[in-house]
Amino acid sequence: MMNYMIYMIEEALKDFIQVAKLAHRQLDYNDFEIEYLMAPHKRPTALPPGKIAIYGFYYKEEWLKIGMVGPKSQARFTSQYYNPHSSPSNLAKSLMKDPEMSLAIGNNPGKWIETNCDRVNIFLSDDKGLDLLALLESFLHVRLRPRYEK
Repeated sequence: MMNYMIYMIEEALKDFIQVAKLAHRQLDYNDFEIEYLMAPHKRPTALPPGKIAIYGFYYKEEWLKIGMVGPKSQARFTSQYYNPHSSPSNLAKSLMKDPEMSLAIGNNPGKWIETNCDRVNIFLSDDKGLDLLALLESFLHVRLRPRYEK
């Protein structure tokens, strides 16, 4: 399962370089720093300084949620997706609202996410800009079709 997730991300990023080029933005595959966290995974403790990021959650050959964070979004990157009451939109809340998934996750969606989901973090230098990051997030939504982004 993990190998397929890695393949999907790497192929999508290679193709996104062409999208960036069409938008007159210079981007190379080496501009991406990719971190794969296999289930069970630990929540990140901080967004690295000088970085912006895309993060995604993967479960049983399906993307569940893909999001983005700028340099001032530490809580969004580290914890909000694991707590249904932390923000208007997050993975834990989406899982609890899903009749198919709510039974499986029990009463601790954060722990279920950590135990059962793979996570990918894709870092870019913050000088690449939030507009390019937003374009990448949109591209990954269309390309990977996360369950809770439709």
